[in-house]
Amino acid sequence: MRRRPVIVINFGSQYVQLIARRVRELGVYSEIVSWEEDPESIKRKDPYGIILSGGPASVYEEGAPLPDRGIYEIGVPILGICYGLQVVVHQLGGRVERSAKQEYGRARLRVLKEDPLFEGLPEEFDVWMSHADRVTELPEDFTTVAVSENSPHAVIRDRRGLIYGLQFHPEVVHTSFGREIIGNFLFKVCGATRNWEIGDLVGEKIEEIRMKVGDRRVIAALSGGVDSTVASVLVHRAVGDRLHCVFVDHGLLRLGEREEVERNLRALGLPVRVVDAGKVFLERLKGVEDPEEKRRIIGNTFIEVLESEARNVEGVRFLLQGTLYPDVVESAGVKGSAKIKTHHNVGGLPERMNLELLEPFRDLFKDEVREIGKLLGVPREILMRHPFPGPGLAIRILGEVNEEDLEILRKADSIFIEELKREGFYERVWQAFAVLLPVRTVGVMGDVRTYEKVIALRAVESVDGMTADWFRFPHDFLDRVMRRIINEVKGVNRVVYDISSKPPATIEWE
Repeated sequence: MRRRPVIVINFGSQYVQLIARRVRELGVYSEIVSWEEDPESIKRKDPYGIILSGGPASVYEEGAPLPDRGIYEIGVPILGICYGLQVVVHQLGGRVERSAKQEYGRARLRVLKEDPLFEGLPEEFDVWMSHADRVTELPEDFTTVAVSENSPHAVIRDRRGLIYGLQFHPEVVHTSFGREIIGNFLFKVCGATRNWEIGDLVGEKIEEIRMKVGDRRVIAALSGGVDSTVASVLVHRAVGDRLHCVFVDHGLLRLGEREEVERNLRALGLPVRVVDAGKVFLERLKGVEDPEEKRRIIGNTFIEVLESEARNVEGVRFLLQGTLYPDVVESAGVKGSAKIKTHHNVGGLPERMNLELLEPFRDLFKDEVREIGKLLGVPREILMRHPFPGPGLAIRILGEVNEEDLEILRKADSIFIEELKREGFYERVWQAFAVLLPVRTVGVMGDVRTYEKVIALRAVESVDGMTADWFRFPHDFLDRVMRRIINEVKGVNRVVYDISSKPPATIEWE
């Protein structure tokens, strides 16, 4: 089925797929293309409009990604976001300079005049900024629509009302009315009609998997989490008994997780083989403290184990993984994006593998995968599980990984999650976990001086994992969790709570 799209031009923003996804959420089909895409190719797609993404570059630097100026001649509305705004200004005769005061995080936007982009919205509201450059001179025939404290041209448009630029990010959940702004661009500026829903994607993915796999077999790297479980159910729907599921116990799991995962997967009718490889992983991690090295070792060992299992199944060609778009972005799997950290199922894989990757959710976000899971009949208790990293507790122990510290962390984490569920916080939180810090502090327990380890608690609110804010627990809840951990987990005498947002921090510590 051919759908008329909104085109999102990618300049390397970590949010580019989030922009495309926001458009889809509003019921309009979207496609992402490179900034190097030929304007004639874009024009042939007959787009409703074009959105220019953010990006890490500065338009005035040598080698900065700049699109062919022909995009302005296609004749459809254009919305530039952050770097995309600066591209518009730079290419059409304005000026962009380094800002004396950078803006990161929340800022107050003040709308100066009525405009279709802000129809139905208040004159002032909070937006999410992330920039070090700002517009200092507008191109000819452009006007300022809104300002912030450090951005005198936070929103601009040309006098025809066809080209807009936003210094802030409407696609992130921390921008108030961001969905409404994008919706106004789609329906009031572009005149788009709704032509997309998530149910369409399920059928398309199944057909895509059948075409790719053919009569060959697939081995699934199952973790029991949302992503790999839903991916396995989807592929099982597509290829049936040619899917072979393997659950690798790498010795870095949470308390009781192996038994829970086995029970859940078998209840879904997925044939699962459990491989106990904990000793191999821990032996290779001995003496390793650097988080990137941990991820590399775990990724390589993980593939070794799976390839060994695959040799026992005739005709296996593909390795199924539940890779999501945030994993790809943070591992610099999107051209132009900065590498944040290696995910073992993206950048942590060895360069040469005997299996071809099958990643049906590589361009999706976790809440979209949860919607697909609902359509496939995956139980809610599985779909609402918090994200758990592929390298497991190895990246929640800061420093060398050993059995003693794993045991401490498992118990502390289990107490935290148990209390979250007891108090009804678990499903209100996007992700929560404990981290074992590589420090000891002095304490007093039973009138005796102690010198023991520190547990950090982390809990965040998010929709897609691209941005996140810390969860505001009642103080008495944190007090109860702290007392239980210190009283019940031997070797811990201090508990702290992480109140960092993403950005500037990541959700996981390593």
